[in-house]
Amino acid sequence: QVQPVESGGGVVQAGGSLLLSCATSGRAFSTYTMGWFRHAPGKEREFVASVSRSGVTTFYTDSVKGRFTISRDNAKNTVYLQMNSLKPEDTAVYYCAAGRVNTRALGGYDYWGQGTQVTVSS
Repeated sequence: QVQPVESGGGVVQAGGSLLLSCATSGRAFSTYTMGWFRHAPGKEREFVASVSRSGVTTFYTDSVKGRFTISRDNAKNTVYLQMNSLKPEDTAVYYCAAGRVNTRALGGYDYWGQGTQVTVSS
C-alpha cells in the first residue's frame, strides 16, 4: 500500500513551466505504475500521463505530448511531472495515483493523492 502526496502546484503565466512531485509512503513504490490525472472545473477527471514500474514505458494524453514529461525515482519513492509551455487550458487540480497496470483508465489506479492546484494565466 502507498499513499501519494503531491506538491509543486502554483500559478504560472502561459508559456511557463512547473515541476510537480509526488512522494509516496510505503516500501512497495517500485511495484506500482504511477499516473498523473487532472480535474478542471466543469470537466471530468482525465488522464495526463503514466509511467511503468521500471520507468521505461510512458503514456501521455495527446494534448500534453511534447510539453509534459513524466519520470520516477524509485530510490526516492517519487514520481515527477515536468510541465513546459503551459497553456491556460492546463489549469486544473492535478492528482497522482498508484496502480498495478500501466493504463490510462482511472479505474486502474488504487491509491490517490489529495491533488495540487495548477493555474495558468493568459
